[in-house]
Amino acid sequence: MEFICNQCPRNCSALRRENEGDGYCRMGYLPRIARAALHFWEEPCISGTRGSGTVFFSGCSLGCIYCQNYELSQEDYGEVISVKHLADIFKRLEDIGAHNINLVNPTHYVHSISEALDIYKSGIPIVYNTSGYDSVETLRCLEGLVDVYLPDFKYTDKALADKLSGASDYPETACEAIDEMYRQVGGVRLDSDGIIEKGVIIRHLVLPGFVTKSIQTLRLIKERFPDDIYISVMSQYTPAGNTEGFNTLSRRLTSREYERVLEEVDLCGFRHGFFQELSSANEEYIPDFDLTGI
Repeated sequence: MEFICNQCPRNCSALRRENEGDGYCRMGYLPRIARAALHFWEEPCISGTRGSGTVFFSGCSLGCIYCQNYELSQEDYGEVISVKHLADIFKRLEDIGAHNINLVNPTHYVHSISEALDIYKSGIPIVYNTSGYDSVETLRCLEGLVDVYLPDFKYTDKALADKLSGASDYPETACEAIDEMYRQVGGVRLDSDGIIEKGVIIRHLVLPGFVTKSIQTLRLIKERFPDDIYISVMSQYTPAGNTEGFNTLSRRLTSREYERVLEEVDLCGFRHGFFQELSSANEEYIPDFDLTGI
């Protein structure tokens, strides 16, 4: 099987065959994954007590130079599997007690994910865990399949988005994508145990040396989106990827930098949210990509 792909905002019209592709994401039609296991380091309403059934996809349609999972997004580590195998993985994660199926970096695999979810009708929520760089048209293909959207909102500054992710259109693209996500699933709804059933949680990773940019982003989130969307402010940045020429990205976040961002969270008056401890900036929080669960 092969097809011409314009699933992500890059619109590169790539030819994607089963195991290879010549597009920006470099991936073929079939999914390549690096890990599928219970994960306990997500937001409390996602990880719960039993863990989130997290599937890490390889390749990437955004390609941030500092990616925390660079082995997958930049080095393409992983194993190619069939769509049926992916559906079997979803079933196994549900069988071992996962609160949800958590699809990490799924944007360029919407076609195969949709097919897998058609094969296996999950009895637990499906979480779409994304960079926020998603096309509205592609997201519409997921309506009724995804219960929880977990997008990043990385930047409001076009020049910074271009320098760090090669995507000057990121700010407006992410805004339009999150609008569509909210249209589909609405605000956050939790069950009686505090586990998420539906809704949107916007994540923002604070980058060292770019605190003023984080403040701008938080202000836009507050002004732009409904109050029943949760936010998740993340301090877990660890130097990774190819950050040559960006000196501050070669270090971790300082306590003063993070405190300033949290001060802004209070000033903005967010009603609901999650905030990592600064100690989360540790490589121990990055899982081993060793084909576990595949």
